[in-house]
Amino acid sequence: MGADTEDAPTAVIATDPDEEGEAEKKKRTRPWLGWVITIAAALLISTGTRAYAVQSYFIPTPSMTPTLMPGDRILVDKLSSTIHRGDIVVFQNPPADQGGPPTLVKRVIGLPGERISSVGNQVLINGKTLAEPWLPPLVGECVEASEHITPTTIPAGHYFVMGDCRGDSDDSRYWGTVPSALIVGKVDVIIWRNSHPWLHWF
Repeated sequence: MGADTEDAPTAVIATDPDEEGEAEKKKRTRPWLGWVITIAAALLISTGTRAYAVQSYFIPTPSMTPTLMPGDRILVDKLSSTIHRGDIVVFQNPPADQGGPPTLVKRVIGLPGERISSVGNQVLINGKTLAEPWLPPLVGECVEASEHITPTTIPAGHYFVMGDCRGDSDDSRYWGTVPSALIVGKVDVIIWRNSHPWLHWF
């Protein structure tokens, strides 16, 4: 014969409405607290190691739209020693760019020793079409019917840079290549967009 079973009595626990309200507040606050901690950490890193490793920058112009938008705040890795094609870099204004801002941000397109040119809106590296998977779809004033790249052999220790907003970017097409000595560092992450925290890593 099977053993008899008996349901265990169920305990009823009374809940305090005030405690439930506090729990809901904590749930709503937790995501914002995470953002506050993230931004605080980013600013601490930016200020505490500013001279050595990481620095924050504010994007004032639309030349890198839509990748970087005016008003974005970015963190730049100043210790990275290797620069690759497609990297976004911050650099001091080249002497040939008269009257420009003291620092600029553009994307690396051509590397030292390469021959860069263009046919229509296609960039050529050593005579071959360059695939640009990093380039977002361009609309409006960013559309450029022709890249206007004068055939150039990039000097040793120099980089050819362009803005992602090809139709509205003052870059190496107009004032030449950027020597590595002027490069501050590579853009690692966006930490602020549209007046609120916004994390996007590169």
